[in-house]
Amino acid sequence: MNPVAMITAVPFLLALVISLLLTPLTIVVFKKRGWVVDPVKTPHPAHIHKIPVPKGGGVPIFFAVALTVMFLLKPDSHLLAIGIAGLLTLIVGVVDDIRSSSPYVRLGMNFLVTLIIVGSGIGIAYITNPLGGVIDLSWPRWGFEFLGEHREIWILADIFALLWIPSLMNAINWSSGVDGQISGVITIAATVLGLISLNFSADITQWPVATLAFATAGAFAGLTVFHFYPQKIMPGYSATSLAGLLLGVISILATAKVGALIIVLGIPLIDFLYILLKRIISGKSPVWGDKSHLHHKLLDMGWGKRRVSLFYWFAAVVLGVAALSFEARTKLIIMIGLVILMTGFILWQYSSHYSKQ
Repeated sequence: MNPVAMITAVPFLLALVISLLLTPLTIVVFKKRGWVVDPVKTPHPAHIHKIPVPKGGGVPIFFAVALTVMFLLKPDSHLLAIGIAGLLTLIVGVVDDIRSSSPYVRLGMNFLVTLIIVGSGIGIAYITNPLGGVIDLSWPRWGFEFLGEHREIWILADIFALLWIPSLMNAINWSSGVDGQISGVITIAATVLGLISLNFSADITQWPVATLAFATAGAFAGLTVFHFYPQKIMPGYSATSLAGLLLGVISILATAKVGALIIVLGIPLIDFLYILLKRIISGKSPVWGDKSHLHHKLLDMGWGKRRVSLFYWFAAVVLGVAALSFEARTKLIIMIGLVILMTGFILWQYSSHYSKQ
């Protein structure tokens, strides 16, 4: 088989099939055990569904990606670290899906699993400078002896990863409010990262990265089938935190294409930053949910759940094409444009709200 097909279609289809098989099984098990989110018994300001729905989307996602990677790739220290971090993320996520846990505990685990990733040597040595050239993150370094071997900590690179991955895990989780919304966006984002890796297909070190990316895309595509309106399952914290972990790692490994992922996830990330700042300025804890996200605003305008999800998907596709097509300077301009547009929308929403009072 063509090598390109091996690292695109095969991992995508294999993960898709596994996800399509395991997601209904997860739904049945969670319902039978009574692990459902009932909006009447346990109301939550961010929940908009009307009938009991199980979470637990991370279960089929984890096994779809893990089994695909185990079948197609040879194990190494990086894959082992990703697997351990993913398993810990899944466990914490499923516990939260069954009975809500403290957001501070979740945040602490975000940093713990990221430390596992960083400790395995996965880091970002440089990022592209939108104004030209690159920004070197490999210095300063701290060298030390450990178990008879010389080790180094790349301080800026590791700090960047420790901020980048947990931020993604939370930003994606905060944008998981509408049926099919975030699962489709993740499918698109992972596909874009896989295609970026293919641009470097002459470098065989990028083949495992592309395989991981397309496996992630296939797994979330399978979940989307059951998550789209009317949803049979919600991704839950287990799936959204796994998505942030996997996309963060892939964006670092895919020749440091962090900027491309920022573009594709532009709307969820800007929404995340806006909500974060809004809660901090208002004196509230930034980790507790509410109904001030963009998808809530769109629903308040009368948009249906399908329309909101398709809007997010369409935006991700358009931004994904831009991420694949343009250089860093143009990507920066696109991000600035997105910030301006969303700021304008938010200001318009506030002015409309106060004019009705």
